[in-house]
Amino acid sequence: MKLYLVPTPVGNMDDMTFRAIKVLKEVDVILAEDTRTSSVLLKHFGIEKKAISHHKFNEHQTTQNVVNRLKSGETIALISDAGTPGISDPGFFLVRECIANDIEVECLPGATALIPALVDSGLPTDSFCFEGFLPVKKGRQTKLKQLAEESRTVVIYESPHRVIKTLEQLKEFFGEDRRVSVTREISKIYEQTVRGTVSEVLTYFTEHQPKGEFVMVIEGKDQKKSS
Repeated sequence: MKLYLVPTPVGNMDDMTFRAIKVLKEVDVILAEDTRTSSVLLKHFGIEKKAISHHKFNEHQTTQNVVNRLKSGETIALISDAGTPGISDPGFFLVRECIANDIEVECLPGATALIPALVDSGLPTDSFCFEGFLPVKKGRQTKLKQLAEESRTVVIYESPHRVIKTLEQLKEFFGEDRRVSVTREISKIYEQTVRGTVSEVLTYFTEHQPKGEFVMVIEGKDQKKSS
């Protein structure tokens, strides 16, 4: 009995590892965030295992059944729509329950949007703070005020329709001269990184409609003084 967390490509299918394909072909069951999305990936690599839905809206209801199947001796893999399960995607709750039930858990190394955007930013990578998606409403301003005082590089995920709003709030709470690197569509055809001050990047995306999935990497407070 073992649970594998298997990263899947965030863009280019070639980012799938040989080991990930091997594991998905060998497990008894695959848990997928969206079985329709995952079916394209599985078909592409000739993986014929059945995918069962496991996402943030049903994971509390389905986890016990998954744990029971693992206890019965099955080997199960968890994949998300893109990237590494558990990083701003379902996975944490199931992993915690497996550990509590003495079930072996192994996360394979592989694709994630976080690290490429961070390394590509040109901002310090020796110490950073990853926040995933900021709260949409309640607690958003409180979180921004907190992060504005963070001395480490800050990394957040953002959806295209909130990019301009987030940059406007960064300008308000972090200051217009704080450096930021915004990367979109990582590993896809239209991958792009826009770097500059918050004010400069805000101007760019005001003039160019944000499209795709975004990662924002923000300079920590006083990093400029120490760089």
